[in-house]
Amino acid sequence: MIKSMTGFGKAQADTGDKRIIIEIKSLNSKQADVAMRLPGSYNSKEVEIRSLLAGRLKRGKIYCAINTENHGTEAPVEINKSLALKYIEELKEIRNNAGLSDENTDYIAVVSRFPEVVVNKTEEVDEEEFKTVMEILSLALDDIDKFRIQEGALLEKDFRKRIDIITGLLQKITPLEENRILKVRERLENELSKFAEKINVDKNRFEQELVFYLEKLDITEEKIRLSKHCDYFLETLNAAGDEKGKKLGFVLQEIGREINTIGSKANDAGIQKIVVQMKDELEKIKEQMMNIL
Repeated sequence: MIKSMTGFGKAQADTGDKRIIIEIKSLNSKQADVAMRLPGSYNSKEVEIRSLLAGRLKRGKIYCAINTENHGTEAPVEINKSLALKYIEELKEIRNNAGLSDENTDYIAVVSRFPEVVVNKTEEVDEEEFKTVMEILSLALDDIDKFRIQEGALLEKDFRKRIDIITGLLQKITPLEENRILKVRERLENELSKFAEKINVDKNRFEQELVFYLEKLDITEEKIRLSKHCDYFLETLNAAGDEKGKKLGFVLQEIGREINTIGSKANDAGIQKIVVQMKDELEKIKEQMMNIL
């Protein structure tokens, strides 16, 4: 099983006179990169919340928003009455000095927008409420985990299909190899025959050099290694655990290396065409591998 790093989770519950709503989003990243938006009263618990997020999600660009809705009679904000009255007095003095009318002047609306007149309460969250917060957070993490598993299953299906295509294309190279070697040998012999009447040709030396040249074009080892790497990729998908992104990425590098070597040695239009098709499938896997945990 593999997991995607992309996901979304949400959970909410009521505690006392509050409703707590938690949303978590994640995208791909090389490590756990956590950003949060918390009510002011939860700031002292940020480290614990961050630790749980990073521990459960492991990797990804993670964004967590915790919101509270107050259903009680107690207002979630405080009004600095003395400061508000002081602002109103100052505003009236300015009005009088400027000779302006007092009609339609809503001082309450004006001063409510001034700094420090209306302030949010930032009391420390009590342990019972925070316990509930962590329980809701755990439920939201369960939700995003399900999302990641579902996304991972779709990606795994796609990976298997494309690896099967690569191994199928690899099999198509074999019947082209014999003709390729025969064509190269025939071309070199024809070229040599053009000079045979003008210069002395050492047949034995020519055969030695020809064998050496043809050996350099041989792609048997690359084909075997490519097949082994594809098998290992599938074995890794089947293995236990869900953190496989980096390991699978390394295997893909090896698969790419063998495909490139086959292409550089091909010296045949038919094989080159197959190599291009294999590279296309490999790139599609690499694009999606960025999202794997």
